[in-house]
Amino acid sequence: MQEEGYSIIGKPIPRVDARLKVTGGAKFADDIEMPDMLWGAIKRSPYPHARILHIDTSKAEGLRGVRAVTTGKDFGGFKWGWSRETRDEEPLAVNKVRYLYEGVAAVAAIDEDIAEEACELIEVDYEPLPGVFDPFEAMKDGAPLVHEGRPGNICVEYHWNFGDVERAFSESYLVREDTFQTPRMAKGYLEPPAIVAYWPDSSHLTVHAAKGSPYFPYRILSSCFQLPLSHVRIVQPFIGCDFGGTKNDMVSGDFSAVMLAKKSGKPVKIVYTQYDELTTCLRRHPMWITIKTGVAKDGRLKAIQTKVISDGGAYTRMSPLSNYLTGICMGLPYVLPRFKTDICCYFTNNPSSAAMRGHGLYHTRFASDVQMDMLAQDLGIDPAEIRLKNAIKNPDPGKMYETFNKLTLATCGVEECIEKAAEAINWEGNRKRDRVKGSKAYGIGFGCGAYLSGTKLSGHNACAAMIRICEDGSVNLMTGATDVGQGSDTVMCAMAAEVLGVGLEDIDIKRVDTAHTPVDPGTYGSRVTVYAGEATINAARDAKRQLLEVAAREFGVKPEEIAIKDKKAFVEGHPEKSIPWARLVRMACYNTPGMVIIGRGQSSQGISTYGLADFSKGIGNIGTNYSFTAQAQEVEVDLETGVVKCTDNSVIAHDCGFPLNPPAVDTQVVGGAYHPGVGAALYCEFKMEKGLTLNPNLVDYKLPHAYEAPMTKVIHVITHDPFGPFGAKEASEGSTCTAAPAVINAIHDAAGIWIKDLPAKPEKVFWALKEKREKK
Repeated sequence: MQEEGYSIIGKPIPRVDARLKVTGGAKFADDIEMPDMLWGAIKRSPYPHARILHIDTSKAEGLRGVRAVTTGKDFGGFKWGWSRETRDEEPLAVNKVRYLYEGVAAVAAIDEDIAEEACELIEVDYEPLPGVFDPFEAMKDGAPLVHEGRPGNICVEYHWNFGDVERAFSESYLVREDTFQTPRMAKGYLEPPAIVAYWPDSSHLTVHAAKGSPYFPYRILSSCFQLPLSHVRIVQPFIGCDFGGTKNDMVSGDFSAVMLAKKSGKPVKIVYTQYDELTTCLRRHPMWITIKTGVAKDGRLKAIQTKVISDGGAYTRMSPLSNYLTGICMGLPYVLPRFKTDICCYFTNNPSSAAMRGHGLYHTRFASDVQMDMLAQDLGIDPAEIRLKNAIKNPDPGKMYETFNKLTLATCGVEECIEKAAEAINWEGNRKRDRVKGSKAYGIGFGCGAYLSGTKLSGHNACAAMIRICEDGSVNLMTGATDVGQGSDTVMCAMAAEVLGVGLEDIDIKRVDTAHTPVDPGTYGSRVTVYAGEATINAARDAKRQLLEVAAREFGVKPEEIAIKDKKAFVEGHPEKSIPWARLVRMACYNTPGMVIIGRGQSSQGISTYGLADFSKGIGNIGTNYSFTAQAQEVEVDLETGVVKCTDNSVIAHDCGFPLNPPAVDTQVVGGAYHPGVGAALYCEFKMEKGLTLNPNLVDYKLPHAYEAPMTKVIHVITHDPFGPFGAKEASEGSTCTAAPAVINAIHDAAGIWIKDLPAKPEKVFWALKEKREKK
């Protein structure tokens, strides 16, 4: 990787998080213990769809050790959701349950066993209702309605048309139409939802919760309990990973803990089990994508038309955004002249669907990039060559590339990613070798993708940071952005140190606490590096400016003539005129009456760079900038059993602008490829029957094991994006979108079969191989 002359940025940076565990006092939410703390438990519905006729809590209230009981009626009709238009979910169901095990009541008791026993004593009378359990049932005339007043069970829909696709198809040399399916998936984190809530007094609320976006519950709980925002305090514990969805959002346990704490006057803790998580919490949308593509004789794209059907589950949640993303970015990473789409998400009586790493783009990128290989085969063109023919070229410096729907790119390294991945895996040589060795067949597949950095949504989309320089020269960094395992705390500290000219060891980042840290929308949409990074840089510059003014007065020069590097301030061109960092800070604090060095910074990208996306029209930027990825993956297919394994012959070339911490980027990119990417391709799928999850544990719900994850080579394609801090873009969600098509294309290369419905589990591959043999 090329050197940029930075002291810290662009080099391996040790994680700062472990140090915080020793010096800071932050814990995971389920480790928190408080005096007189009570345990909470949720009473859940045994029906996926039923009216609630009556709830009797008297027996539970009379059980020794029970301190409080709550039902949905205690919340006064409050409903919440992702946006104002989608507030359709109650903290606890009041009149109707819409999915199996939905919460209807909650109990706080002196220990877990008593709380669970009390839940058993709550008597609920139900009127069971017929349900709908997939979108194709839900869309039928006369189907039971999950929500009255939502005809046709339509959760959200989009219909966009960019150009005359029918004319483009008629002018195409080849037109192909296929239907693909992506599975319902779990997030796969080991830490389930957990919360501790208490009321220091009757008008102030404090919550410790495992939330990747603590300012979501900050606002929602303020509204629910009619408190000023200044009276709600969310204290951020360490987060045991996130991957989108549940930890960005709320669960019934969050509301119940707060209400039970209010009723009992004691702290209340609720921790979900893995069974609770896997049966009730948010999943990746299962989607059915019908894609029709027209190409010229040389393989260049003429037009694409998609029809996307998705299962949104019982409530709206993040469905508007996840489904929107399936279409808004179809102009990436290839040049696409015309596009038409019809997207429809339906309510069902399944647990709600929501965002998960790479959401939206992952679904349609899988369909499009597998079909790209199909088109290449039909045309007799090499799969890498057809991608290079269609790849967006990197714009010249100062110029922008614009897609059909006005996504604007200052940088795009996808062409170089394809070339470097193909070279590193010896694409041409490996494809010419003998693919079959005994009962095993080997193949290599390509996948290309893109993802957005810094999600551009309407409403509050800013980020802020504060830098306080203490009188001994040590530095406090405060931002509302949450590290959910991706290493953002480390990068924020590194950016602050780089700007200030001090060492990483001098920066101490504080955990998010809404009473002290600046408001931040949350950790989602690969927004932290771009937004919080820019805010941190601006805050560090502001603090540095104050110190430069002090040094300038000392030397009788202008502030712009002073530089700070390696913990020393000096006059540029005259290094003998210098002051050690610690002395300069003391001078500023003691020799300047009333001076306290606090730097403030905000991000600007949330409101600039060529406008926000228009949800109704599918036009405009959904990201500040966009990453690009190419992945080449070899697989081994057992021709007798259908078992597919990824080999160590694997390459990911990734354009993240400029890798701020290369080892962390490598691990994030590989993690993105193998947790939800290869996981979706070969392993992960909720099995459902009439709303019941049939595999609600991490033995039967298959995730890739460590030994099944190849030692992937990561190649950094550096493009230095002008809209990212130090030229950075997102890292990892792009690789999430490339892994599944690379694996499925590799299976075809090895065995000559196409798997269109994920995951490619052994039984599917076995029957596809059998069908192929019978046709011969």
